[in-house]
Amino acid sequence: MNHKQHPLGSGFTAASTADEVIAGVGVDLRGKNAIVTGGHAGIGLEVTRALTAAGASVTTASRNPDRAKELLAGIENADADRLDLLDPASIDAFAARWLDSGRPLHLLINSAGVPAPRERTVDARGYEVQFATNHLGHFQLTSGLLPALRAAHGARVVNVTSGAQRLSAIRWDDPHFTAGYDHTLAYAQSKTANVLFAVELDRRWAPDGIRGYATHPGIVVGTSLNGAGGQDELRAMGLIDESGHPIIDPAHEKKTPQQGAATIVFAATSPLLADIGGIYLRNSDISELDDDPSPFDPQNPNSAVASHSIDPDSAQRLWDLSEELIKA
Repeated sequence: MNHKQHPLGSGFTAASTADEVIAGVGVDLRGKNAIVTGGHAGIGLEVTRALTAAGASVTTASRNPDRAKELLAGIENADADRLDLLDPASIDAFAARWLDSGRPLHLLINSAGVPAPRERTVDARGYEVQFATNHLGHFQLTSGLLPALRAAHGARVVNVTSGAQRLSAIRWDDPHFTAGYDHTLAYAQSKTANVLFAVELDRRWAPDGIRGYATHPGIVVGTSLNGAGGQDELRAMGLIDESGHPIIDPAHEKKTPQQGAATIVFAATSPLLADIGGIYLRNSDISELDDDPSPFDPQNPNSAVASHSIDPDSAQRLWDLSEELIKA
């Protein structure tokens, strides 16, 4: 399979922070508008801080915008608006408000996610919530914002994914796990979907000046997502010590929120990516392709992209399926 997964030699490392990336790429984002879903907490907050520090105006999308505004206090050019990624009406309303404002959208960071529930959980449509939130909600949002992305005359859409994409392709016959639920595979499927979405978005929309990227932030201890399994699970993964303190080891994927935000900021701003999209990035560079079938090792995870996550035929098939599901 021909692919674009060849590291650039960006000069950044697994330990680089969002602030270091912004300083290193040297971009001036004054006059640029950005939306960051979940941009008021965790990795998303660090992305918001970095983009606003470079001059961008950032709208964070949150189910509780009043709470989000409290968390954004002191950050200039950052505001919050209501968005519930599990509520199609909320998504449409958010997109309509943005379009009505007449603002072009230069950066869309699809960062928000849902913790992996241990029991199968569905939304009002009967859709498994990780697939519905992490992928379908962002797919609907991005589609609704297409006129604003086009109006930017040069826009980037960044989907926050995970190295877990290696663990599962799309379950075409049962994407909602009706025949038996596995929370790890459900999470992995949603993260594969994030990558495939970026691949097909870039193929379809690059002629309009809109490029798509999927970014793996690393494993950031303390976020709501990786804390879903409790401290025993975090210890088993080598993410916290016996006292419950985070273990920071960027070379083995264990990062601070600032380090986790770095690759997202790199995808959103680096001039090195001006002529390339539809790719998966990690450690503030393009990831290599690696289909090593070795079992997952939580102590030393392999987060390189797998071929099923960037397969162009799967990307087109997922786009078509997603359009059907959001119309249902």
